Amino acid sequence: MAFENLAEKLQKVFKQLRGKGKLTEKDVTDALREVRIALLEADVSYKVVKEFVNSIKERAIGSGVLESLTPGQQVIKIVHEEMTGLMGGTQSKLNSASKPPTMIMMVGLQGSGKTTSSGKLARYLKKQGKSPLLAACDVYRPAAIKQLQVLGEQLAVPVFSMGDQTSPVDIAKAAKIHAEKQGFDPVILDTAGRLHIDEAMMAELAQIKAQCHPHEILLVVDSMTGQDAVNVAESFNRDLGLDGVVLTKLDGDTRGGAALSVKAVTGKPIKFAGMGEKLDALEPFYPDRMSSRILGMGDVLTLIEKAQTQFDAKKAEELEKKLRKNEFTLEDFLEQIQQMKKIGPMNQIMDMIPGLSQNNALKGVEINDKDIKHTEAIVQSMTNDERRRPEILNGSRRKRIAVGSGTSVQEVNRLLKQFAQTQKMLKQFSQMQYSGKGKKGGLKFPFFK
Repeated sequence: MAFENLAEKLQKVFKQLRGKGKLTEKDVTDALREVRIALLEADVSYKVVKEFVNSIKERAIGSGVLESLTPGQQVIKIVHEEMTGLMGGTQSKLNSASKPPTMIMMVGLQGSGKTTSSGKLARYLKKQGKSPLLAACDVYRPAAIKQLQVLGEQLAVPVFSMGDQTSPVDIAKAAKIHAEKQGFDPVILDTAGRLHIDEAMMAELAQIKAQCHPHEILLVVDSMTGQDAVNVAESFNRDLGLDGVVLTKLDGDTRGGAALSVKAVTGKPIKFAGMGEKLDALEPFYPDRMSSRILGMGDVLTLIEKAQTQFDAKKAEELEKKLRKNEFTLEDFLEQIQQMKKIGPMNQIMDMIPGLSQNNALKGVEINDKDIKHTEAIVQSMTNDERRRPEILNGSRRKRIAVGSGTSVQEVNRLLKQFAQTQKMLKQFSQMQYSGKGKKGGLKFPFFK
């Protein structure tokens, strides 16, 4: 999970702060010492950590925070604001051409996920109503062109290629002309990388830049390489000039050093984050939302946006009616699990729900795709009548279901217990939502209108 180690340590520090009615300067100093250690262990640049902690201390001690009614909460608010500022403050959007096509140049080292990120970006922009064109400018890496073509087929996005015997500079220029004639916008140039930064690579990228005048130069870096990613960003920015950064594998980066350092060190914003291997796992980077996730405040806005793109409004309305009548069945339970799978991995979803990452009851609980597959298999091994009336599931029926689903009777029993708890919880939510209070601002399900 993204920032897992850092988030756990910071949340522990701030829990102690919240637990104190009044704070002294020593309390804040001690807490910030723990914050400093946590950030350094997360591979955040030492200079960045020093400035970050000093800024928090100056604000926390020098602005009447310690005399406030909720000093612990005020300090956390300051940390949230400073961390948001550290990562760029606000979302940084892509530059666009006044006269199409917009030229987007993807650069980076070999193995950073540049070609895949080019495909993901094309998918993202296509969803925004654009008509992207992918251009295969990597003529050196074996099968690089083929990889981009396969991605293009999967995404139904055209790929411009002139083979591996043509100069990348000529390919980029020809792709721009082709896009102008055919009405494609933007053009995404997938350029070549090397195992390390060298003069030949930089010279070629500089030529493409000089000939095609890209409106956006995006550096793709592997966030899991920590400070190495920041050093690479600094070198590319110095030699080529960047407009932004795409951080890949952020979902697996438990430390988070690159995400917290790259903007402060290079001055260039993180524009996108890769949150998984699937082609839809590229998210615009929102510093405030990421800061909230790290501090255990959740990220409800991203969760709602994801839900709105995946949930069927008609089905949501049907579920709403069932909840009112208390008719939520195992069929509905299975359907909701399948809908949640479309949003993303369960650990990422839990990470977006405020307070859930801090819930001790969930400590050590691992929710993974294997558990979900077992749940699907168990429910699908039931008859229609059993799904609608789980109370008829006696011992022999449960044994049959376990055999049919390739699971154990204990797993079947566990699922039925979870379903009963979910039923109870949804009934309570429904009562809160449809009571007089609920209509004036009570709890709302994010996927209900």
